[in-house]
Order: sequence, then C-alpha cells, then structure tokens
Amino acid sequence: QVQLVESGGGLVQAGGSLRLSCAASQSTYYFSAFKWYRQGPGNERELVAEINSGGNTNYANSVKGRFTISRDNGRDTVYLHMNSLKPEDTGTYYCEGTRWSHDYWGQGTQVTVSS
Repeated sequence: QVQLVESGGGLVQAGGSLRLSCAASQSTYYFSAFKWYRQGPGNERELVAEINSGGNTNYANSVKGRFTISRDNGRDTVYLHMNSLKPEDTGTYYCEGTRWSHDYWGQGTQVTVSS
C-alpha cells in the first residue's frame, strides 16, 4: 500500500512563501502523475497544480506565476513551491499520486495566509 505524506504547511503572512512536500512510501518513478489540490473553508476541493512523468506541468489560473510543482524521483518526493501567497490561498493542501490507474491521497497539510 502506497502512502503519501504531506508536510510544510503553516501560518505565513501575505506575500510570503512556503514549500510543501509530498513524500511517497514507494518509488515515485512509476507514478504517471502527481497533483496538488486544496480545499478552503466552505469551498470544494480544487486542483492547484499537476505534473506528469515527463515533467510537464499545469496550473490553476489563480496560482500561475506564483506556484511551482516539481518532482524528485531520487527522493520520492513531490514539491509545491508557493510564492507571493495571498489570504485566498488558505486551505488544506492535498497530494494525489496516480500509479497504474490507482489514485493515492495524502492526509493533507494546512496552509494559512494572514493579511
């Protein structure tokens, strides 16, 4: 059973930065894609960023130019670098990985951006 564990969340002021990590219990090499989602208070879960096995990335319009997703197969970890954070970025951030048509989720990490 694959486990994904997110970390790196916390409280930050608007304009600040955070780096989220998603560590996999098994090699990330065979994962076809990783995605970061977030769910803010009273909101539905939304896709923030994704990266495939070829390193191609895609971002929600609301985070383009501010967030960067990357993967390090040598460390079995996926990252979400978040810059110029805004209060509306507040929420629980979840990592999802897809391997052989199975989706795996982490437990989430909380990000709070104060104004």
